[in-house]
Amino acid sequence: MSLSRSVAPLAAGAASRRSHSGRLQAWLPKLVLAPSIAISLLFVYGFMLWTFILSLTNSRMLPSYEFVGFAQYARLMANDRWWVASTNLVVFGGLFVAICLALGLLLAILLDQRIRQEGALRTIYLYPMALSFIVTGVVWKWLLNPGLGIQAMVRSWGFENFRFDWLVNPDTAVYTLVIAAVWQASGFVMALFLAGLRGIDDSILKAAQLDGASLPRIYWRVVIPCLRPVVFSAVMILSHIAIKSFDLVVALTGGGPGYASDLPATFMYAHAFTRAQIGLGSASAMLMLGGVLAILIPYLYSELRNRRHG
Repeated sequence: MSLSRSVAPLAAGAASRRSHSGRLQAWLPKLVLAPSIAISLLFVYGFMLWTFILSLTNSRMLPSYEFVGFAQYARLMANDRWWVASTNLVVFGGLFVAICLALGLLLAILLDQRIRQEGALRTIYLYPMALSFIVTGVVWKWLLNPGLGIQAMVRSWGFENFRFDWLVNPDTAVYTLVIAAVWQASGFVMALFLAGLRGIDDSILKAAQLDGASLPRIYWRVVIPCLRPVVFSAVMILSHIAIKSFDLVVALTGGGPGYASDLPATFMYAHAFTRAQIGLGSASAMLMLGGVLAILIPYLYSELRNRRHG
């Protein structure tokens, strides 16, 4: 009887310690993540909310809380430079996404043939993605400079009438952004497609070969339809990169000549930080955010729907 009485408190203490330990283990991940979540809420979503508030005010050099409703958005819609930047985004984004998809898929298909030195080629194709857009812009600015780059080199070979002055031509400057961006991002798209190709069941391809389908027909009718999720993900990522492109424009063209190669991100920076029009810059930033959300929401909806059906 005395032994059982002495053991009972020990057992109760051990059970209590296990309970405290279990609660600590359950709460420890939350405690570790709490600072990061708080910082994200403040410095990401908090500043998004603050930017929206500023877009409804008459803020100029410094934030002002004199609310003017959607007057800044009306000014933005009447601004010619904003429409040039928006048009450039459509041209730049459309060509950037389309060329990256086509080139990335072609490179992935070539590497999927198990060619020799595949690892070296894959590294070469992926290497540009390791560089920042600032470095890419500076390098391509040298290459496309009429007095230093491709035009000067070809003319030194004796072709005096050769011209490649896209960088200084207002009608073609935006296309130099496409060249540099495609050079940097196509290797990343190639890696996405290559991973998708390697994930396709070989039995499907063998069945198509037994049916007498040629290799191009197999890729067109069988392989590429199987890559639809990869294509969707690549389009989402590339579109997001295009909308927020800033450093590449600043390093390569500076938005010029004039503002012929302006994009919404450079428009926002110029008006918010150099022209003392914070309200107008905030309104343009919110429209950019709307563009990003228009891309992300369908992607997230598709992912959640696939998980529910899976």
